[in-house]
Amino acid sequence: MSGFRIACAQYPIEPMASLDAWQEKIGRWVGEAVQGGAALLVFPEYGSMEIAASAPATMGDLHASLRTVMDAGEAMDAHHAALAATHQVHILGASRPVALDDGRIVNRARLFAPNGRSGYQDKIVMTRFEREQWGISGGDHLRVFHTALGVIGVSICYDVEFPLIARAQAEAGARLILTPSCTDSMQGYWRVRIGAQARALENQIHVAQAPTVGMAPWSPAVDENYGLAALYGPPVLNTPDDGVLSLGEEGASGWTYGAVDCAKVDQWREAGAVRPFAHWPEQYLGAPPSLPAVEVIDLA
Repeated sequence: MSGFRIACAQYPIEPMASLDAWQEKIGRWVGEAVQGGAALLVFPEYGSMEIAASAPATMGDLHASLRTVMDAGEAMDAHHAALAATHQVHILGASRPVALDDGRIVNRARLFAPNGRSGYQDKIVMTRFEREQWGISGGDHLRVFHTALGVIGVSICYDVEFPLIARAQAEAGARLILTPSCTDSMQGYWRVRIGAQARALENQIHVAQAPTVGMAPWSPAVDENYGLAALYGPPVLNTPDDGVLSLGEEGASGWTYGAVDCAKVDQWREAGAVRPFAHWPEQYLGAPPSLPAVEVIDLA
């Protein structure tokens, strides 16, 4: 499919008293995006942490809140999978902490296809809070997802600030990169946004950002949340002068919709006033560094 409608969540962190309450909220959000014509729904980084409020005795403890969310993880995945199948849409669920067999905890975002298949991307580069206070480890693999909508990559929040991650995904075929984010200041939001727009510029692709928003003083993990959902492209040819294809409203919550047309990527790269995707190797004066290996996951 060349063109489709994407919905990026500007998602409010709210105390979910139970798994049932969280399921009702997510079902309502998905239903609204489907009514809005979206074929791909993008939830934010760590949006899953609101389920920690279902254990009020421990929700104020940073590491205990992690355990609560990890314990609910399989049920959360099953709910996303069922909604994707019921509504025949693709859903990037909010990233969540996942415990690995070797004892490490990673920050994982899973993409659910309407045919029942799913695949995940772990965040690669940890922020200071994740590595110094929370004990979250970086992932050790990079993937792109072959879907009925096209090839999609996921660069979680801080990851999109590092050029070679998105570059490897773009060279592996990604025409769209999803950037779920969670930032506790407007400076943090702008760091991610600037990274997302830079990745759209240099790879001449679409980049979609979906942030958490709102205050959650009960949570030591996601207590302050700032950001605007958006879809970006390179400022070339038929895109807006600033490359912003759609943008949410500051201080609001809800879906921000945009039109993704993967066929435009080839136009941008071939007919644009500049060709940064093609000219990328020239910056290395003939000795380009190796890019991370990328695994292609078939969800089509």
